[in-house]
Amino acid sequence: MSPFTDDVTESVRAFLGLGSNLGDRRATLIDAVGSIYELVAVSPLYETEPVGGVEQDSFYNIVVELETKRTPLELLALCHELEQAQGRVRDVRWGPRTLDVDVLLYSDQVVDEPNLGVPHPRMTERNFVMVPLFYLAPELAESPLLAGYDPATAIGSVVNIGPL
Repeated sequence: MSPFTDDVTESVRAFLGLGSNLGDRRATLIDAVGSIYELVAVSPLYETEPVGGVEQDSFYNIVVELETKRTPLELLALCHELEQAQGRVRDVRWGPRTLDVDVLLYSDQVVDEPNLGVPHPRMTERNFVMVPLFYLAPELAESPLLAGYDPATAIGSVVNIGPL
């Protein structure tokens, strides 16, 4: 059975990254998290500087942990549904957005599909992903999938502003 196209019969541990920098950022994240029925845990809320060179306001970022029977591509579809529900418009790469949701990890699997790479291909370069991820799952610091993460050279300062 391929985990990318067939039904998953057992639940797997997966992580999504969520961020918002338009509108009521906290309310947007609360609404999105409330729409995820496989939710296991939510990281604290972090305020982070934007990445990508586009002038914009700071982000609120979180990571959520799921126990899911969805395939990686079904998780990607969920990400797009959550973004659309919050009025996400994709007009500027790395520009301001009401909601950005990414599949970060799917168990210990590597996914290399045309529209989905897991682990997320740039996550170890971004403190705003790794800090909340390690808050939820500190044991992942030893994962070979995340080798190369160095908080001193990763992009973006993060400030823990408390629970979502």
